[in-house]
Amino acid sequence: MAYRLGVDVGGTFTDLLLIDETSGHTHRDKVPSTPDDPGRAVIDGARGLCEREGVSPGDLSLFLHGTTVATNAVLEKKIARVGLVVTEGYRHILQIARSLVPGGLAAWIVWPKPEPMAPLECTIEAPERMGAKGDTVRDLDEATLRQRLEKLKATEEIEALTVCLINSYANGAHERRVGEICAEIFPDIPISLSVDILPEMQEYERALTTVANSGVRPTVARYVNNLNTQIQEWGSSAKLNLLRSDGGLMSAEKSAAAPVNLLMSGPAGGVAGAEWIASNAGVENVLTLDMGGTSTDVALIEKGSARLQRETSVGDLNVRASSIDVKTVGAGGGSIAFVPELTKALRVGPESAGAVPGPVAYGKGGELPTVTDANVVLGYLPEALLGGSFNLDREGATKAVQTIADALGVTLMEAAAGIIDIVNENMFGALRLVSVQQGYDPRDFALMGFGGAGPLHANAMGKLMNSWPVIIPPSPGVLCAYGDATTRQRVETQRSFNTLVPDTDDAAVQAVIDEITAQVRNELAEEGVDPADQTSQIEVDIRYSGQAFEVPLPFPPGSTIADLVERFDAEHKRLFTFNLPDTAHEIVNIRAVALGKPANVSAETIPEGNGDPSAAKLRDHQLYMDGEMRDAVIYDRARLRAGDIIPGPAIVTEMDSTTLVHLGCQARVDAKGNLLITLEGEAA
Repeated sequence: MAYRLGVDVGGTFTDLLLIDETSGHTHRDKVPSTPDDPGRAVIDGARGLCEREGVSPGDLSLFLHGTTVATNAVLEKKIARVGLVVTEGYRHILQIARSLVPGGLAAWIVWPKPEPMAPLECTIEAPERMGAKGDTVRDLDEATLRQRLEKLKATEEIEALTVCLINSYANGAHERRVGEICAEIFPDIPISLSVDILPEMQEYERALTTVANSGVRPTVARYVNNLNTQIQEWGSSAKLNLLRSDGGLMSAEKSAAAPVNLLMSGPAGGVAGAEWIASNAGVENVLTLDMGGTSTDVALIEKGSARLQRETSVGDLNVRASSIDVKTVGAGGGSIAFVPELTKALRVGPESAGAVPGPVAYGKGGELPTVTDANVVLGYLPEALLGGSFNLDREGATKAVQTIADALGVTLMEAAAGIIDIVNENMFGALRLVSVQQGYDPRDFALMGFGGAGPLHANAMGKLMNSWPVIIPPSPGVLCAYGDATTRQRVETQRSFNTLVPDTDDAAVQAVIDEITAQVRNELAEEGVDPADQTSQIEVDIRYSGQAFEVPLPFPPGSTIADLVERFDAEHKRLFTFNLPDTAHEIVNIRAVALGKPANVSAETIPEGNGDPSAAKLRDHQLYMDGEMRDAVIYDRARLRAGDIIPGPAIVTEMDSTTLVHLGCQARVDAKGNLLITLEGEAA
C-alpha cells in the first residue's frame, strides 16, 4: 500500500495526516511543536503516527510538509549576512528603496526604516551595463570584478551572495557570467541570481526579493537537508516536498535553492486544504478562518480557487513572490488577555503564550489568562483535548480569568465572554480585509473554520459576517496538513513584456507564452512529473499606461488580447469603481505555471443516519452564552452520521478540535462528514 504523509508545523502544535492513497482513509495526530528545533516534532510525530497505525516507513511514497522556517528566520532577524553584486552606479539600490512609508503621515516621524538585508559594506559594483532591450551597452570587466570580489572576501564574512544587475531580466548573460566568477571565488556559500529568482523589470523589487532569498537560504537549506537525512535514516524513501506560498508543492532541492517561495508556506497549507474540502462539499465560494494557538489566518476562495497575490509580506519585508492572499492577525487560542493600567480597557493579543508555557489550562506553567482559558471558563472546551490524552486545568483557568474580572470590576463569566468577543472582533476585521475591502460581499460566501481553535469561533464569525453555511471539515485541527498532503507540484516563471496593447498582437504574446510554458514544463519533468500528467496555466499582468501597479489576470487557451483588455476593464472597475477609457492598456508581465497530477485522494463517505444525533451524545452540559448559563449537549463527532441535525447550543468534540454550535443555530452532517452550521430552520 502507498501512503502520503502531510505535516504542518504551527506555533503551538505540529499537525500530521496520513492518507491511504487507494482508499482515501486518513489517520491524524497532533503533537506539541518544538520551537527550538521544528524538525524534531516533525520526525517524532511522523514516527509515532506510523507506528500507531501499523504503517511501515517504506510504505510512504510522499512526505509533504508546510513549514514556517523561512518565515521565522525573517521575523526573528535570524538571516544570513548577505553580499550583493550590482551594476556599477547602483550600489545604493537597497538603501534608496521606494518612497513608500506605511502608516500614513505620522509614520514619517515614528516609522523606523528597516535595515537592508544586504549591508552597504557588503555591496560591490560590477563594471558592466545591459540596455533595456537586452543589448550590451558596456562589456563586463572581469578583472576588475574579481579584484572587488576578492576584497569583499577578505574584509567581510558573508554567508550568502546575491547578483542583481540592471536590466538582467531582458538579457541575463552578464549576470550568469558574474555568478560563475562568484562561484569560483566563493565556492562554499550559496549564490542567488535575480534572473533565476525573479526575471522581471523593476530593479529594486528584483534585488530585494533575491537578497531575501539569499538571507534565508542557509537556514532553510540546513533544515531541509537535515529533514531529508532523518527521513532516510528512519528507513523511508519518501520524496520530500515543501509547500510553496502559492499553495503548490516544490521539491526539497528547489526549496533549498529558492526558499523565498516558502515565506507563506504555513498559512498556504490551510487554504489548500480548504479548497479540497470545499470542492468535495460542492461549495465554490468560501472565506477561510484558520485559528491556531498563536495567530489566525484568513483568505478568500472564489470559484474553487484561492486568490493569489504577486507580493508576499512578512513583517517589514515585502518581496515579489506569488502567494495566496492571506491576512494574519495576532488572535489565537494562546493570545494573552490583559487590562492596561492606563486605559483600564480589556485587550487581547497579539502576544501569545505559544506552546511553552501555553495557556494556564494546559498545566505547563502558564500564568497569564488566554483565549483558551476563557473558552474553558465559559464551558466551550470540555475537560480534555486530543481524544482525552491532554487534560485541562479548569481551576487554573478560572483563577487566571478572575484576574481580568477583578481588574474590570465585572463577574468571571462577563470577563471571559469579553475576551471571546474581542478576539472575535479582531478576526472579523481580518475577514473584512479579504472580502469587503476587495469588493466582495461576504453574504455570497460560506465560512470554513479550522485549525485547533477555529471551530470554536467559526459559528460566531458566521454570524458577524452573515456568511452561511459555516463549514467545519473533518479533522479541522489538522486541515493544514490535509492541504500539504492533497495539493500538487507547481513550477512558475515569468517574463517582462512591457508593451502597449496597440503596439503588439496576439502572435507576439503567444510566442512568449510558448517559450516560458516549455520552460516550466521541462522544470517539472526534471522533478519527476511525467509530461502526460502536467497541466499549464498562463497569467498576464496588465495595467493602464502610466499606472504604477498591475492587475494579474488568467489567460486561458484560446484567449486574445481583446478578451484580456475587456476582462481587465471589468476587474479594474470592480476593484477601484472606475475605468480610464481614453488610456491605452499595457501588458507588463506574462507568467507561466506548470502543475503536476492532482493527488489521487478522495474524501471518505460516512454512513447514513436518521437525523437523530442521540447515538453520538456523550453527556449533558452547561455553558455560558448570550448572558446566562444554558443547557447544552456534548457530542462525539466520530459517532455522528450523515443527515444528523444538532441543535445549538452544543459542543462537538474530536481528537484534534472542538466545535461550538451557538444558540439559535443548528449543525447538519453531510455525506462527507462536514458539519454545516446554519441559522435554526434554514437549509445548509
